[in-house]
Amino acid sequence: MITAVDHVQLAAPPGSEDRLRAYYTGVLGMTEIPKPPVLAARGGCWFQAGTVQLHLGIEAAFRPAIKAHPGLRVIDIDTCAARLAARGATVTWDTDLPGHRRFYSYDPVGNRLEFLEPGV
Repeated sequence: MITAVDHVQLAAPPGSEDRLRAYYTGVLGMTEIPKPPVLAARGGCWFQAGTVQLHLGIEAAFRPAIKAHPGLRVIDIDTCAARLAARGATVTWDTDLPGHRRFYSYDPVGNRLEFLEPGV
């Protein structure tokens, strides 16, 4: 019945949209996509790279996702890690997933993100 993941939603604090845009477009290279007007009134922002969509929704009592996270598959993980580190992001490598190279990082509001490349 399920054929794909349509999007992943993460929470963010009120007023963080500019920081999110700078990170998700400027650092990760995603494209901001418009929210439907009725949803745009709630704040937040949506981003896309290929078929991957991340929706950042505003939550008044925001707490960053420390353990829960999206796993983002990348090409050339070393270049990806270097790009994030050069822009001040934390890069924490993890070798516990067989057949993959991966690291964790955090967006500007503290949400955990996993970056992985299989078969490397």
